[in-house]
Amino acid sequence: MNSSSDANQSVSSPFCLLGAVGYSRSLDTCVLEVVIILFLTVLIIAGNLVVIFVFHCAPLLHHHTTSHFIQTMAYADLLVGVSCLVPSLSLLHYLRGLNEELTCKAFGYMVSVLKSVSMASLACISVDRYIAITRPLSYATLVTPCRLRVCIVLIWVYSALIFLPSFFDWGKPGYHGDIFQWCAVSWKTNPGFSTFIVALLYAPAALTVCFTYGSIFRICRQHTREITQRHARFSSQTAGDKGERGERCEGCPDKRYAMVLFRITSVFYVLWMPYILYFLLESAGLYHHKVASFLTTWLAISNSFCNCLIYSLSNSVFRKGLGSLFSPLFPSCLGCMDAKKAPAPVAPRADPRCQV
Repeated sequence: MNSSSDANQSVSSPFCLLGAVGYSRSLDTCVLEVVIILFLTVLIIAGNLVVIFVFHCAPLLHHHTTSHFIQTMAYADLLVGVSCLVPSLSLLHYLRGLNEELTCKAFGYMVSVLKSVSMASLACISVDRYIAITRPLSYATLVTPCRLRVCIVLIWVYSALIFLPSFFDWGKPGYHGDIFQWCAVSWKTNPGFSTFIVALLYAPAALTVCFTYGSIFRICRQHTREITQRHARFSSQTAGDKGERGERCEGCPDKRYAMVLFRITSVFYVLWMPYILYFLLESAGLYHHKVASFLTTWLAISNSFCNCLIYSLSNSVFRKGLGSLFSPLFPSCLGCMDAKKAPAPVAPRADPRCQV
């Protein structure tokens, strides 16, 4: 009797990727997993809703070509946050009537496609800025609204097609659906399919971002050095103090673009490289661990929130739109910030070709 009851309890207990540490018998659910997923879900949804509202409330943002890709990324990341409610509801036992295999495959495919759209949008933003800097005179003819729309459509179509073979049992697109027991136990990764995904998505996106922003940083540094040398060559001795201040200010773009490059590359690799490395190791049969699968997967998903901060908040026009959006809620705080910024000395304008 006792052995049979224990067996029934073990069978009825939910499947937890984090093991017994995150399981609560009183609530009969994986509490730690629910807390982590719900926390990231709230951050992703709130952050991307703010981005979308700011773009709708600030018409000046629509004059920037990168705004189209930022909006595409924001909508994709917002759908990632909404879809993350599926594993939360499953862990809270609200999806018991659904087919676990179909739900697992659909959720894994949807999140993989949305993350691919987000990653491709990041790469397109870097390419857009690269063209704006390397070909400033022909930029308007190369990057047209029609071509932007076609590029966005191709991003969605390409992302949907690249993960479609997972429905035909070629392999597993990722570990997003491992919250479901069928996904974690029965749906296995395939080395060929994993290599296919890395070769056609992860590697090209990473190489594109590194190459374009590396080139942008190098061009802006070279341009700043030329301006400094020209200024030192033709400046008069009577304006020595002004020349020193000018040289210091000319060094500001170097530092700014270095920080932008550092933020972009570091956040991208810090959040995605653990997932990609585990994806390759697990597909090759070299390493498998449920906790590592969960942590690397949701660390990569958290990039949906970080994208808002990195790419949107670095835009001065976006910051103005964000201030106008929240000005009715925090008028005194915004007034204090404006007062602090008012006495700041006016620095020389940077070269418009070096805007990121």
